Amino acid sequence: MQANQLTTYTRGDLMISSPDEAVVLKLATLAITTAPTIAASGIPAIGEYWPGEGGVNGGLFPGGGKPYYLIVPIGSDAEATHEWGSYGDELDGAKSPWDGQANTAYLASSNREHDHPAAQFCAAFERDGHKDFYLMARREASFLEITVPDVFAQAYHWTSTQRSANGAYFMGFVVGWLVNGDEVYVRLARPVRRKFI
Repeated sequence: MQANQLTTYTRGDLMISSPDEAVVLKLATLAITTAPTIAASGIPAIGEYWPGEGGVNGGLFPGGGKPYYLIVPIGSDAEATHEWGSYGDELDGAKSPWDGQANTAYLASSNREHDHPAAQFCAAFERDGHKDFYLMARREASFLEITVPDVFAQAYHWTSTQRSANGAYFMGFVVGWLVNGDEVYVRLARPVRRKFI
């Protein structure tokens, strides 16, 4: 008589073993389709959806002073192609490499001479009751390209950081390069928001 062989499924800290393969498959399916496990701290793993926060955890960004978590919404409505706008205008209020929130507030304000479609799209975005989304700054984009590149379309995404009167920075999630280009180019815009702990 042959001893029963175990079928085992492993995912992170979860391990399911049984001589009945059907039981293992059923439990593994349930484990895959359940909500992500939240750590004892209440903070989901990087790349996991953060319930009630409007997107996935993009990681703890050092910021310009106080660290915060970057929340990145997912779904087809969370990316749209737009021009950066304001070609030919030097905008001192959109130069921060760190503070995408301040850059976006400046660009999206109604007293700007020219439209800034990418920033306006992000400033108007809402998810899970949150209305504080903005167009990421160049250093935020570089950080997210390291932590959660797979949640972005493999394309170029605008940042809110202007380089010159005619150019702004964009992140190439295709190749991982931060470059600058003419503000009249059409690129993807992706909103993000902050969560302080």
